[in-house]
Amino acid sequence: QADKTEEPKFTDEAPAAGGEARSRKDRLTGSTHFGDTDFNDETPDQIGDATWSEVCTACCSHSAEGWAKVFGGTCMLIFLLYFFLLGLNLMGSSAKVIGGCTAGALLGDDINPVGGLMIGILATVFLQSSSTTTSIVIGLVGNGITPKLAIYMIMGANIGTSVTNTIVAMGQMGDGDQLERAFAGACVHDMFNILTVLILLPLEAATGYLFYLTKAMLPAEAGEKGEKWVGPLKKIVSPLSDKIIKSNKNLIKDIAKGGSCDDYYPVVCYNDTVSKATCDVGLIACGDVCPAFFQEGATEEDDKVSGGVCLFLSLVLLVVCLVGLVTLLQKMLLGTSTRIVYKATNIHPVFSILIGAGITILVQSSSITTSALTPLVGLGVLQIEQMYPLTLGANIGTTVTGLLAAMVASSLDSLQVALCHLFFNLTGIVIWYVNPFWRPIPLKMAKTLGKLTRWWRFFPVLYILVSFFAIPALLLGLSSLFDQKQPGYTALGSFIVATVVLALAYFVYWYKKMDGEQKAKEFMADREKRRVTQKDLPDTIDSILADLTRLKEHTGLPDSEEVEAEKAVSVDA
Repeated sequence: QADKTEEPKFTDEAPAAGGEARSRKDRLTGSTHFGDTDFNDETPDQIGDATWSEVCTACCSHSAEGWAKVFGGTCMLIFLLYFFLLGLNLMGSSAKVIGGCTAGALLGDDINPVGGLMIGILATVFLQSSSTTTSIVIGLVGNGITPKLAIYMIMGANIGTSVTNTIVAMGQMGDGDQLERAFAGACVHDMFNILTVLILLPLEAATGYLFYLTKAMLPAEAGEKGEKWVGPLKKIVSPLSDKIIKSNKNLIKDIAKGGSCDDYYPVVCYNDTVSKATCDVGLIACGDVCPAFFQEGATEEDDKVSGGVCLFLSLVLLVVCLVGLVTLLQKMLLGTSTRIVYKATNIHPVFSILIGAGITILVQSSSITTSALTPLVGLGVLQIEQMYPLTLGANIGTTVTGLLAAMVASSLDSLQVALCHLFFNLTGIVIWYVNPFWRPIPLKMAKTLGKLTRWWRFFPVLYILVSFFAIPALLLGLSSLFDQKQPGYTALGSFIVATVVLALAYFVYWYKKMDGEQKAKEFMADREKRRVTQKDLPDTIDSILADLTRLKEHTGLPDSEEVEAEKAVSVDA
């Protein structure tokens, strides 16, 4: 029998255990694997296409030991994901306790469209939940605010909700490549919402597009008041979260209708019994059992301190779980070809939108959906182009919470505002995603912001402070000045607006014509260089001292202490 010449085997197999790190240059297929030294050098257009047969083989073909590792890893992922979601839930409840009075007062203001937008942003940042903001706004329609003003508040809630996944992206600061991808993935949500508002806010103010469109869709009569729907995730996470701290959303609604936080304090419990039925609660509410941080006789300050402690604990829990999730996913994906992962996750945009909407309906929070996906973008499991339609689906899914709240409210005005929220997001999708010419714009903006983290690792902190606090507070203050309808306030507001416009014009001129872009890059790069230098300083000093010791041993130079001792001896002599 003639000898057969064996054909070369083109394989995507991972490096052997204990072997040296591999590169795509070492493989005949040229494919990149998770864990490769040049993993971060590969761009999306360089990723080859795998077959579904390869995907099924990678997914379902394992040895007994391999299946045991998959099972153990999956159980650990579920465990960490549960406590990650618990941390998000705790952060939301704590934020409502700390900022509930402020957010309620903001939502109760009757103000112009720009002010309404800024109130929506700030209230959502304080409450850490656009679902809570929209539900409160919808409940207030006809009881303090008009449907037209509520539309602008809903727009602001859409922008404010993206602060949560931006905070989650900062959990990957330890790795520059992961931070860039995660921050860009988080910002694509911001950019879509901001760009949509920039078009629809002036359009709505000029024409009432959303108001009249949804008014035409309303039924002749309001339906019967329904029951509140609770998502399955809340049934899983909330029982444990509510035993730690539970916010009193009714207080926020009452303050928005004109009440005061002082009316709820001090907390009083009757018959020496601490329970929901026997206690007049403040910012911290009681469920079936009063939470651990509930205090009989507490003042407003006591409750806010408790909220602050819980907020700190929730952030620690989030960081620990996020680091655990990222580390575990890296280990589970180690050696897997990017071709196979991207084939498995490269779903048609329509299905991605439906998946994003479905997950958000189940968890009743777009923040949770996008926050859970952000670490996957940081790891490189999801491309930002795949994250984009999922966030659009999350935006649609979160409107279901408002529609359910409107059904509970049993009011045509409330239903109209909930429909405005839905059509605001649908219109934004048509403008910025269905339109192929404008689709890349939010992606390019998000990627640019992601690259800024390369120059300065703490840029996300500056971004959050400016975008979600400083700018909304400034514009809200300006809106309040004009709403006073007094010549003095109007003149002051006009002067501030003119000053801001001139400052922005000068900034654009400086940035474009005076080499401002390069100066900004150099400034941030210098800050990052100082940070890295300070971080590495102890190791650098130890290395220098070790080199000096070796130099002295080699040259025979005496230590400074020995020289001083010899001088002292010579003086005594």
